[in-house]
Amino acid sequence: MTKDGGSLDTDLIRELAALLDETSLTEIEIELEGRRFRVARTVNVTAAPAAAVPSPAAPAPQEPKRRAASEETGPHPGAVSSPMVGTAYRSPEPGAAAFVEVGSTVTSGQTLLIIEAMKTMNHIPSPQSGTVTAILVEDGQPVEYGEPLVVIE
Repeated sequence: MTKDGGSLDTDLIRELAALLDETSLTEIEIELEGRRFRVARTVNVTAAPAAAVPSPAAPAPQEPKRRAASEETGPHPGAVSSPMVGTAYRSPEPGAAAFVEVGSTVTSGQTLLIIEAMKTMNHIPSPQSGTVTAILVEDGQPVEYGEPLVVIE
């Protein structure tokens, strides 16, 4: 029983917890028949080994420009933010060419990447025409709502 006298739906909570594991999400909240359910887990962030990080003096020539949150002084005016929580994919299918690369010219409405959320593939369109100056996510990376994905100038 819950504090308000309702019964606890443990099967639903177990399904939501399993969904967290399947999708690499950190939190799910739903409202069902006037009752709210929120399942969340903590995420342990570990630093990558120093050898795996390219040195700033010798960046890879084709490597997309990445920005750490600590390097940002504020949101970039051309940043395209994630409209949802999910997994970002830079190409339409494994092994296919990416939708965009750094230096690509895009038009308004052109697909920049896909975010998979709850087994649904959501195409993320460019809000404006311009040139892609930075790609801030890796292929297959979990993303949160509002997280910057791509910068278009």
